[in-house]
Amino acid sequence: MPNQPKDPVSDQLWKPAVVYGMASACLLLGLAAGYLLRGSGSTANTTTTANPGATTSLVPFPQGQTPTFDQMKHMADKQVAPLLEKLQKDPKNKDVLLRVAYFYKSAHQFKEAASYFNQTLQLDGNNVAVRTEMASCLYFDGDVDRALAQLEQSVKLSPKDANSLFNLGMIRWKGKKDAAGAIRAWQQLLASNPKLDRKPIVERMITEAQQQGSAQ
Repeated sequence: MPNQPKDPVSDQLWKPAVVYGMASACLLLGLAAGYLLRGSGSTANTTTTANPGATTSLVPFPQGQTPTFDQMKHMADKQVAPLLEKLQKDPKNKDVLLRVAYFYKSAHQFKEAASYFNQTLQLDGNNVAVRTEMASCLYFDGDVDRALAQLEQSVKLSPKDANSLFNLGMIRWKGKKDAAGAIRAWQQLLASNPKLDRKPIVERMITEAQQQGSAQ
């Protein structure tokens, strides 16, 4: 996916060394963005892609100051207010719906983010990138079963989609303690994406899941 803008909020979370170290303990906050590939595209093409661009990042707090969840929600609510006014006039505007979803996602307001991703899917049900984003928001909001259902639907729609397959494995492994199911998803990922640039990381995670499965 060349020449695609990166989401600055999540891009920093997906450096390989950080990914593997944290994934062995828990899902990363940022799995919504897709671990291997960005499910993103230009703002002008949000009818078929997930990420409306870098405009969704929140204004950062001063260096060294960590905002509370309430403060993050307040920031997101303030940022989306003019977008919600646009939606009142044009409720089927997928670009605006996605921008609202990403503001809430970057503020860790996953229930709200999932709601707006879902509204986008009502207009574009075959959008695998958006469905994968929604799935990870559902996971972080505590709804593991719905998250898995969305990812399984994504894989049906696009059996080779790297984001969907990786995230499906992660949620099976960490959300359901299903090491065998995670391994199946990651093996499908590697088989369907033979030139995957982060193949060694996936192979290491398969090995760890196998070791955990053997120890149980």
